[in-house]
Amino acid sequence: MKILVLRPQPGADETAARARVLGLEPVVAPLFAVGPLDWTAPDPADFDSVMLTSASAARQAADGLTPFRSLPCYAVGEATAAAAGEAGFADVRVGPDDGASLLPMMAQDGARRAFHPCGEDHLAFDHPGIAIHRVAVYTAQAAGALSLEAQSALLEGAVALLHSPRAARLFAALAIERGAIAVAAISARTARAAGPGWRSVSIAARPRDQALLELAAKLCQTGGP
Repeated sequence: MKILVLRPQPGADETAARARVLGLEPVVAPLFAVGPLDWTAPDPADFDSVMLTSASAARQAADGLTPFRSLPCYAVGEATAAAAGEAGFADVRVGPDDGASLLPMMAQDGARRAFHPCGEDHLAFDHPGIAIHRVAVYTAQAAGALSLEAQSALLEGAVALLHSPRAARLFAALAIERGAIAVAAISARTARAAGPGWRSVSIAARPRDQALLELAAKLCQTGGP
């Protein structure tokens, strides 16, 4: 009952720990190495909210985000919300799915000027009622190949977990013999990014790590969707 955990650290180890609780055998092989970028913080007085679409932004830029901690922080998913709390934000509001669905929630709360610390590679979601100022605060360097451990796990039938569209695209580029690999995607957007040709592609009931792991456990037990 092996699963292949491809997300960056430290999230990869967090997923692996949850997987073991479910009786799964995780093989951790991150596709990206995350690191901070040099960046200049804008004036916090220019904003009424902070938007976080990645836990890595909160982790890699925690010190630089100190002046923004008094603002409400809108985070995609529990993992990003937890990272925001660790970075010192007191008012953290958890939104659904991705940045596109987070923005209507922010607009409904009255947000009009949002600061979005993000990755060098990111999706530029927009909303007509919100002016968004984006600053890249971290980079995620892609692996040039799957590790030998990852390749071995796939040969043994491990289910590959895809946590983001970018990871899905890279995994699709690196994987050999797609037809032998079962994929579990955290969202429909991620599944689409993986493309066709896999043995099976299944989508988590909710765009959350725990739901993805529960799906993987079911796939390991049944051998298919």
